[in-house]
Amino acid sequence: MYQNKDHINLKHIVTKSSDIDITDQKSLFETTKKISKLIKQGDNLFLYGELGVGKTTFTRNFINHLQHLNKTHSTEVLSPTFNILNEYQINNLNIKHYDLYRVKQKEELDNLGLFEEKNAINIVEWPEILKSYKIKNIKFNFSYSENFEKRSLRISSNYNNKIVDEFK
Repeated sequence: MYQNKDHINLKHIVTKSSDIDITDQKSLFETTKKISKLIKQGDNLFLYGELGVGKTTFTRNFINHLQHLNKTHSTEVLSPTFNILNEYQINNLNIKHYDLYRVKQKEELDNLGLFEEKNAINIVEWPEILKSYKIKNIKFNFSYSENFEKRSLRISSNYNNKIVDEFK
């Protein structure tokens, strides 16, 4: 697994957004659209949340909006639960979408090439197994309300970035 100097020497800066209501598809799409305009090559997006809370839908909206912005055709974006990695090439932009739900041992990560491509945008669902790695990342915490009628998103990061600032 690649860890460059920036990743290893991270200071524990944590910035957080306020809760963002993503209960309906339109609000999730609008939020994702905003985020897709602020993401840059080399960013690592860690998506946390229960099954069905919107992680893959967020990723689909994100990738499809980047395809729209780059005037390329929209593709089907599925969860890579069984193959662990799906890659999307959008002009000169490479997006790697990982789903680590089935990965149980850290040794399994070595074969995935996580974070080896410095300019790729890495989207990681179920990143809990990476908690001991010092990786520069933006955390997207998806959650349900107590009665499961609403969904929200909170964004935080271990470094200063425009995405968290946009949603404060």
